[in-house]
Amino acid sequence: MKIRTGIAGLGRLGFIHAENLRFQIRQAELVAACDPDPVLLEKAEVELGIQRTFSGFSDMIHRGDLDAVVIVTPSHLHCSQIREALEAGLHVFCEKPLGTDLDECGETMKVVENHGQQIFMLGFMRRHDASYRYAKQKVDEGYIGRPVLFRGYSVDPESSIESILAFLPKSGGQFNDMAVHDFDLARWFLKSEPRSVFAIGGCFAHPEFADYGDGDNVAALMKFKNEAMAFFLAGRTASHGYNIETEIIGTKATLRIGAVPQMNLVELMDETGIRKECSRSFPARFGPAFVSELQEFIHCIQENKKPEITVFDGFMASKMAVLATESFRKNTLIDIE
Repeated sequence: MKIRTGIAGLGRLGFIHAENLRFQIRQAELVAACDPDPVLLEKAEVELGIQRTFSGFSDMIHRGDLDAVVIVTPSHLHCSQIREALEAGLHVFCEKPLGTDLDECGETMKVVENHGQQIFMLGFMRRHDASYRYAKQKVDEGYIGRPVLFRGYSVDPESSIESILAFLPKSGGQFNDMAVHDFDLARWFLKSEPRSVFAIGGCFAHPEFADYGDGDNVAALMKFKNEAMAFFLAGRTASHGYNIETEIIGTKATLRIGAVPQMNLVELMDETGIRKECSRSFPARFGPAFVSELQEFIHCIQENKKPEITVFDGFMASKMAVLATESFRKNTLIDIE
């Protein structure tokens, strides 16, 4: 039996999820969509064949005849929408982050736990990327020895700055919007919880970020309970493209994922020299991972099994982001415990 699914939010990533549900996930049936923008709703009707469209989230989950909902709305809406969908009896997939307010995230964790009969999953898609899964296997096998340092870079291209600035008031800040992926990966690879954080950064190209207590490039250093270290960079000003890079240094070996960001394995040779083109966006880099995570969500519903990624993972990533932001604003070391 196919899982009747609705999509909430039809922005860039929301429409990608909608396309995947419609054309890639055979066990799912995309039957409804909601978005406040009528142009996006019409696009969903024409390009995806969705017949039931709504301008409001509540209308869709109560009138859409759904088994599950995929939430890809602005981050500050996630917690309230997760609660409403679970209380309506639906299974819920929600894009990262869990939320932008730590108290709300804590309450949402309780709500999810109180609805244990329903499937809840967060969209940390890097855990579904083939390279990251292979690296995780190597770390778990002991290949690198004892982990010493996790290093995560998440840098967006300067070319996307207009859309980023438009989303800035609702994003929760650089650490919550971008580095939250790296925070989740650090816990995943290091198999430990963070102990303390110190964050720095600034507005090096776009002073608008300062209006929200943020920077266009920010960094954080964390100490974990198992004594491992972690360094994170989140930026918005890369001239070369979308740059996601991860390194895990151990006592015996080092693993690097995406050390040289590239679109594919092609080398271009012309009057400028020999070069490789970079990915320009997250869909280009993580397209298969977005499909894989939704496949797991639908599979978990059908098999009544819990996803690998838990609401606690989401809470901890958001906690790390909120406290890193506090450290950045206060210029002080923050005790995460």
